[in-house]
Amino acid sequence: MKVINPATEEVISVLTPDTAATVASKVEALRAGQKAWQNLGVKQRLAIIEKFGELVLKNKAELAQVLTSETGKPITQSLNEINGSLGRIQHLKTNAEKWLAQEIITPDDATRELIAYEPLGVIANISAWNFPYNVGYNVFLYALVAGNAVLYKPSEYASLTGLKFKTLLQEAGVPENVFEVVIGTGAVGQLLLEADLDGYFFTGSYQTGVHIAKTVAHKLVPVQLELGGKDPLYVMDDVADIRQAAINAAEGAFYNNGQSCCAVERIYVQEGIYEDFVKHFTEEVKSYLLGDPIEDRTFIGPLTRPQQLAVISDQIADAVAKGAQLVLGGERLSRKGYYMSPAVLTGVNHNMELMKEESFGPVIGIQKVSSDEEATSLMQDTNYGLTAAVFSANEARAKKVLDQMNVGTVYWNCCDRVSPNVPWSGRKNSGLGATLSYMGIRAFTQPKAYHCGG
Repeated sequence: MKVINPATEEVISVLTPDTAATVASKVEALRAGQKAWQNLGVKQRLAIIEKFGELVLKNKAELAQVLTSETGKPITQSLNEINGSLGRIQHLKTNAEKWLAQEIITPDDATRELIAYEPLGVIANISAWNFPYNVGYNVFLYALVAGNAVLYKPSEYASLTGLKFKTLLQEAGVPENVFEVVIGTGAVGQLLLEADLDGYFFTGSYQTGVHIAKTVAHKLVPVQLELGGKDPLYVMDDVADIRQAAINAAEGAFYNNGQSCCAVERIYVQEGIYEDFVKHFTEEVKSYLLGDPIEDRTFIGPLTRPQQLAVISDQIADAVAKGAQLVLGGERLSRKGYYMSPAVLTGVNHNMELMKEESFGPVIGIQKVSSDEEATSLMQDTNYGLTAAVFSANEARAKKVLDQMNVGTVYWNCCDRVSPNVPWSGRKNSGLGATLSYMGIRAFTQPKAYHCGG
């Protein structure tokens, strides 16, 4: 399996994919190692994960180079991801012992009632390439702290990073038969669905998530799916600073080239400030340096997957054919690499794929609205339910809109943000289950009720 640098289209590594035999062998080893890891206790498991965090910090320059080389993520954004992801470890350090401890429900009754939170066993983490540290840590670190063994499948576009996880976890003290990596494309992922595992935790597309859920349904094991989004942002006419709102919205749309599950994918702006907002928005996007992701000043690098270039081009063509104006970008660069200049379209509407179907790339449509009611209706017009944002000086006004959003996360005067302190979850085609917060700590456990008669 060739690992290709999306900035140069050069082969930077060749890996051997797993087979049915190697997957079975790894599952068997994890099954043998899980109980000893569980018996180690939360405090000792946490200490090992903290050591892992220290090793990541120590090696972050090299790790960022690896991430940038295989995904095309600008180097500063790779460093930001690595640094920011360590907040998950701090969250576990602060909260894991409390939320994994035995819970005494009726201490004074004749029959005492207790709840113990036991690990699921051996779980599969089928992860994503766009933020492998963030979305990976959300699963495999929390699962390990809870006492599970983990079979980790990185995306084929972030395999080198996945192998670095294994190296550093083992150096920190995680036994070889507690965390293992499988390498390959979707065909290898399918082998995991057929393996004897105790839970499946997936980050990726809606279509693949549905396939996973259907395939493993007969096993009656936990399945959590973090899927895509078509996340809306509404800019009300009372924003304190239109230019700053436009700057924040542009970053929410184009950070990591728009390759984020919770990236802003469609913008609605009240008509009174629409022209000013579009002017400031396009000025901000023009300032983004597009180029070699290894350069510190680069903000827009190549897309990670070449096939996404066609998806974005088709959405732009469809919108323009239906009356939209392409006011900026959307061109392929005449150089090696999967580059496209960030595209901004106005005069858009919901007859266009751009405003309905997930883009997952450097393109945004900005639609004019006349009222909060119209914006609310358009924001609700989606099969996805990950995040929604409102920029406004009036919290109560913003909250009235956000309260009507059937999504897992809402933002007021911010966007494209994840915190370990609160749950990360999707609704409808954006998935099911929750990671992060205390829910994400207990997501990797199963409760056992104790009735103690004394």
